Amino acid sequence: MKLKLFVAAVAGIGLLAGCQSIPPGAERGPDGTIAYDVLIEATEPGARIEANGEIVGNTPLHLKIFGDTDGTFHDFGAFEYVVRALPLTTNQFVQTRVFRTGRMFTPEDRIPQRIFFDLNQPTPVYPGSYSYNPPGPYYYPPPYYGPSYFYGPRIYVGPRPYYRHW
Repeated sequence: MKLKLFVAAVAGIGLLAGCQSIPPGAERGPDGTIAYDVLIEATEPGARIEANGEIVGNTPLHLKIFGDTDGTFHDFGAFEYVVRALPLTTNQFVQTRVFRTGRMFTPEDRIPQRIFFDLNQPTPVYPGSYSYNPPGPYYYPPPYYGPSYFYGPRIYVGPRPYYRHW
């Protein structure tokens, strides 16, 4: 009887555990990730592209990003995955795309199939990212803590305070 229950429990655990599979033809990456191919384009061909601070090439290019099997960015130790396009000429702007990786239970973004940079538009500001500058402390009134007076009897609990007079 005990043997039958043990075999049934092992079979149930094996059935519920299942197995992890990746799509056919997908390239495996570190930590159980798979490779995604992202096309990066810009209004001016030849714009330099940086991914997490490393120069990866000039547009148009295909960037290989390792992500989770559900199509989201993998947490490799950073809160954000940053892709930047550097302008070719003056009167153009640095463009930045910031994607969340899901580190420490934060939300995670899906890996896009294509990223397009318009270098002629000003850079958008994303709240919560490193490029967002909140207003300084001069926009807020100073804190008010109320009066420092205490009206009523003072009750001390514990040993009597000892004051030494020299």
